[in-house]
Amino acid sequence: MEKSTSAERRRVALISSSYAPHFGGVEEHVRQVAVELQRTGYHVEVWTSDRGEPVGTRNVDGVTVRYLPTPLPARSFRAGVDFARHFPGAWRRWITAFRQFRPDLLHVHCFGPNGLYAAALQYRTQVPLIVTSHGETFMDDHGAFQRSALLRRGLRRAIAQARAVTAPSEFVLDDLRESYGLVNGTVIPNGVDLGLPVDRTESDRADGDPFFLGVGRLGAMKGFDLLIEAFAIAKLDPSVRLVIGGDGPERARLRQLIDHRGLVERVELVGRLTPSAVADAMSDALAVVVPSRIEAFGIVALEAWRSGAPLVMTNRGGAPGFVRDGVDGILFDPESSREFARVLAQVSSDEALRARLGAAGRQRVGEFTWARAAHAYEALYDTALDEKARRK
Repeated sequence: MEKSTSAERRRVALISSSYAPHFGGVEEHVRQVAVELQRTGYHVEVWTSDRGEPVGTRNVDGVTVRYLPTPLPARSFRAGVDFARHFPGAWRRWITAFRQFRPDLLHVHCFGPNGLYAAALQYRTQVPLIVTSHGETFMDDHGAFQRSALLRRGLRRAIAQARAVTAPSEFVLDDLRESYGLVNGTVIPNGVDLGLPVDRTESDRADGDPFFLGVGRLGAMKGFDLLIEAFAIAKLDPSVRLVIGGDGPERARLRQLIDHRGLVERVELVGRLTPSAVADAMSDALAVVVPSRIEAFGIVALEAWRSGAPLVMTNRGGAPGFVRDGVDGILFDPESSREFARVLAQVSSDEALRARLGAAGRQRVGEFTWARAAHAYEALYDTALDEKARRK
């Protein structure tokens, strides 16, 4: 897309719950969208919650990133005192960021403390607000929205204030409609970096034992314990292994489960992988397995399609909205260990099925680019800013 005169005049602050050096779906989404928006002529900054690291402001992929404090009030006396001490300085940092960048629009990604400060800033400045939910209301391992009335109230108010609300799947929007007062809403799917081409067929697989691959943050909601249990009872050839890439708070528990199930020789936790290593591993895998207890979308599915790998994915969440069961993936209930194990056995033994799924996924992946996602956001920005101009 060529630069447009209107885009060059517009400045967008992408306000993310987390960002580099941390990794995850939200971080990847915001990073890619920021780069695409900047490429098409927007002035972009990313504002993200300071997790206590002395980062300040840095440049990531040519985009200015501000790490801003987001202290919140709490019920205990000591926490209240801490909030009273830290809030004035934190709020000054947000006001300073606004005055220095002068954004025309505030775009919250993954509502949390970042969203509360962004909504307060919108209320004070009347700059249009857009909210994008990534499933944080139900996917947080610690149940942040279930525990915090402040977050629930804040999200409801932000949705009421916002000029547009988006999510990567209809499943996420339905949750916002049911619990947070959303009316309408727009689906803008995740994308994948197509610049990591892998063109291997079944016959090109690297030498070595066949393996299933799981990739993601090792958190409870991602369901890797369910994958290990299903692998343990599946009727698989003894040579078939399971490789899990990623890191997170469940790593030690998963190691204990592997030991308990007697799978030390067949299941490997390889830690965090680089994007190119993920692509290579996927191209060699029997299938990429996404076993989440619930999943808002799952960028891993797109990465599997890009690599031509068969996709085996949870049916709990947003996947049924874009994965065609039996065509470009197999959907299953991860909480049913027998069904899960049966699917693993079926995919392991059926080479023709793997080839068919992999080819169909590779054909589909071109529909899910970051440029397309950014363009969809641009259309919402244009509408919000044109509406503001008309009101003036």
